[in-house]
Amino acid sequence: MATPEASSAPLIEKHTIGYVPPEDRHGKVRDLFTLWFGGNIAPLPIVTGALGVQLFHLNLLWGIVAILVGHLVGGVLMALHSAQGPQMGIPQMIQSRAQFGSLGALLVVLIAGVMYIGFFASNIVLAGKSLHGVVDSVPVPVGIVIGAVGSGIIGIIGYRFIHVLNRIGTWVLGIGIVVGFGYIFTHIQTDDFLTRGSFNLSGWLATVSLAALWQIAFAPYVSDYSRYLPADVKVSSTFWTTYLGSALGSSLAFIFGAVAVLATPVGMDTMDAVKLATGAIGPLMLVLFLLSVISHNALNLYGAVLSLITLVQTFAYRWIPTAKSRAVISIIVLLACCFAAVGASKDFIGHFVDMVLVLLVVLVPWTAINLIDFYAIHKGQYDIQSIFQVDGGIYGRYNPQALLAYAIGIAVQIPFMNTPLYVGPVSAHINGADLSWLVGLLVTSPLYFWLANRDTSYRRRMMGGKLASSL
Repeated sequence: MATPEASSAPLIEKHTIGYVPPEDRHGKVRDLFTLWFGGNIAPLPIVTGALGVQLFHLNLLWGIVAILVGHLVGGVLMALHSAQGPQMGIPQMIQSRAQFGSLGALLVVLIAGVMYIGFFASNIVLAGKSLHGVVDSVPVPVGIVIGAVGSGIIGIIGYRFIHVLNRIGTWVLGIGIVVGFGYIFTHIQTDDFLTRGSFNLSGWLATVSLAALWQIAFAPYVSDYSRYLPADVKVSSTFWTTYLGSALGSSLAFIFGAVAVLATPVGMDTMDAVKLATGAIGPLMLVLFLLSVISHNALNLYGAVLSLITLVQTFAYRWIPTAKSRAVISIIVLLACCFAAVGASKDFIGHFVDMVLVLLVVLVPWTAINLIDFYAIHKGQYDIQSIFQVDGGIYGRYNPQALLAYAIGIAVQIPFMNTPLYVGPVSAHINGADLSWLVGLLVTSPLYFWLANRDTSYRRRMMGGKLASSL
């Protein structure tokens, strides 16, 4: 259980990628619901959810069904990662060394860092546009800087402050989006609100994939926000609070985007459609979304910085990163993203979505390997000390079985891909639907389980981890 000292934990987080000892554990499992519910009611998921009707031409009914299916399926994987946090007490990315080895994990850590830097940059662009929409006299570049600085302050303060803000945001944004739905449904400005679009299998599958991938994109850092919880928290409690918060918050935001664009004339930018569709309360909605994107974006900065620290610590293994180190790296990332976002093209967010779809091709097999290793092979028991050793300790520098399964998991997705860089033959045959993530999961999971159980040396390391899992 958390000690009195833990319950009065300092506001500014002192840990980075290191193990969180029992005396520093704090918080309630219900905090995970508010973190992922409040954090997902934001402009980027609203814009992404609108694609089901804008880009894939579904009608409202089938768009909602696709959104719900995608989030409910993808949320399972995301929440299973979250449940690892209290048991491990370390960030998700450094934990990957136990599956891939100290050097073998570098590629996945790098990809996760790049993806979350991309998320951060995209969100500050949306923050700049939202602020400009609220106050015309504030240019978008100035709004970008303001949004970045706000997120930077939250990210530097760290874990506890992020949770506090999202507890508040859950109530404010939850009430706000319900009021927004009510206004839109009573002030519909189009005659084809229910009839625009239709069911088409490729568009439906594509929308399901977008929703599922939205959830899977959180996998590399979701347990970073549960690792401070007491170790005796039930796995099922961690899973369900994360799952319900993320699936519900994301679904509401996705559906809100679809409803807003259907309630306004064809061809409008999604956030412009939100402002028009919500009429008299439009400015208030934009203010709420602006505050939301600043708060939520702190998670992306926080996750990116932990990934970068993990990369550096792999080689500078004697380095003990502190809160000061995290602050310095946060400022560097923030400045670089501001520079990129201010000079970005108008279609920056579209290019970002394209990038995420490419990166998720290589993150999906990692998800499968991590979950199989944690739940089916090691059953949550790892040697924490080995994870921080330069040679990987009992896990070594490389795990050939994991790397082989990972490579095959990427390769089998290629025919099913639909990205700006490449469209696979199967995807082309089904009118562009991207099912690569599903194929990657279905192939990688049993393959890695089989390979790991055939390797006798790996089983010995597994037993070693069980014997030395506590510090």
